[in-house]
Amino acid sequence: MLRFSTACLLAGLMTTGSVGTAVAAEDTDRYAWLEDVTGDKPLSWVKEQNAKSEARLAQTPAFKQMEASIREVLDSDAKIPYVQKIGDYYYNFWQDEQHERGVWRRTTLAEYRKASPTWETVLDLDALNKAENENWVWHQADCLRPDYSRCLIALSRGGADADVTREFDLASKSWIKDGFFRPESKGGLSWIDRDTVFVSTDFGAGSMTTSGYPRVAKLWKRGTPMSAASLVYEGKVEDTGIVAVHDDTPGFERNLVIRALTAYNNEIYLRGDDGKLTRIDAPNSAEKGLHKQWLTLELRDPWTVGGKTYASGALLVTKLDDFLAGKRDFEVLFTPTATTSLASASWTRNHLVLNVLDDVKNRLSVLTPTAKGWQKSDFVGAPAFGTLGVSAVDSNDSDAVWLTATDYLTPTTLAIADIGKAPEVLKTMPAFFDADGKVIEQHFATSKDGTRVPYFVVHDKAMKLDGS
Repeated sequence: MLRFSTACLLAGLMTTGSVGTAVAAEDTDRYAWLEDVTGDKPLSWVKEQNAKSEARLAQTPAFKQMEASIREVLDSDAKIPYVQKIGDYYYNFWQDEQHERGVWRRTTLAEYRKASPTWETVLDLDALNKAENENWVWHQADCLRPDYSRCLIALSRGGADADVTREFDLASKSWIKDGFFRPESKGGLSWIDRDTVFVSTDFGAGSMTTSGYPRVAKLWKRGTPMSAASLVYEGKVEDTGIVAVHDDTPGFERNLVIRALTAYNNEIYLRGDDGKLTRIDAPNSAEKGLHKQWLTLELRDPWTVGGKTYASGALLVTKLDDFLAGKRDFEVLFTPTATTSLASASWTRNHLVLNVLDDVKNRLSVLTPTAKGWQKSDFVGAPAFGTLGVSAVDSNDSDAVWLTATDYLTPTTLAIADIGKAPEVLKTMPAFFDADGKVIEQHFATSKDGTRVPYFVVHDKAMKLDGS
């Protein structure tokens, strides 16, 4: 499933770039000098402020005890190695004391089920930094369907927003000589096919927005210089940023352009083979999603259309072709109430899993499109208590999901679950304190206007409920 929230685009496809350009001149903004985030003067100022804070807050015994407890958790090698399915393998980016910058590694699902899986190193960033005398930090990898033999890997120097994109061969686990390469800039590359990519980057004067992101997206062919890439879309200088992507869902392949207007407003265009753009004419503030033939809209504002008004926070679905043809008939999959809100909606191959916060407790359900309409069912085996997270293992190929669960007394667990079957726990974080004899209770405090505010209490079972 493709979801087009501006925040996600800027954090993912567009997490690349040079230092943002200051919009205001120093004579009108006395803090503009802080825009030079790597400059000696701003860094010295930051160090001075940190020293003041540490002197006031970090010298107490309570702080030192808390710091030691937090370090024990963060430095533990027992953390869960979360994975991403790419082809037949499950990939994980891992950092520990021996791998400061990290290793990108892979294993099989059968091996991952083991307590101590055997991992195959694909890319060792510490070794790469040593060989290239660099300080690369991992950003992301975009691997090309269907054989996943080529990947576009984004790396930044020292963890900056700016990064480069380099083409990588998964089979030989090596960089492609004379492959696709994007110099350091905000922006990114996105596969269309083996010899074609979309590119958003700094193309020179006037090509970036005032937010510091690319305002143009281009189509770039292998074997040609990036400067020869053809224009796909040009936004306005006051936009947040522009990016073009390819949806590689089998049978529903399509190209899209996303014009990010602000952090939570965007326009989405379908790009035809002739280069013509067709806007998906939904509210800019709605979070738009595409999965196969379906268009989902999660509304941030009320929307009156087709003679009906849909509430802010509602999740709507319709067939994309019908919507593009002008029809405005929606199935309402979720409507918020005074106590509920939608935490997430995750497509698998054939189902949509809703994660709803109900009085700040997660509740999972499964929605399935059928010839008779959308059918709702329970998510089998979902914990009744705790914070839950759900994401598809591979929304194109299976109905499996990753399920994470944690509560105040139970360490985080990672399970895999096929829709309709009980989850299989794969990994569990260690317990860093003894939770035996403790209980969790939810209560409500009622305000003067009658609003019930939920809160939780964790206590010993033996605690006397006498107010002492």
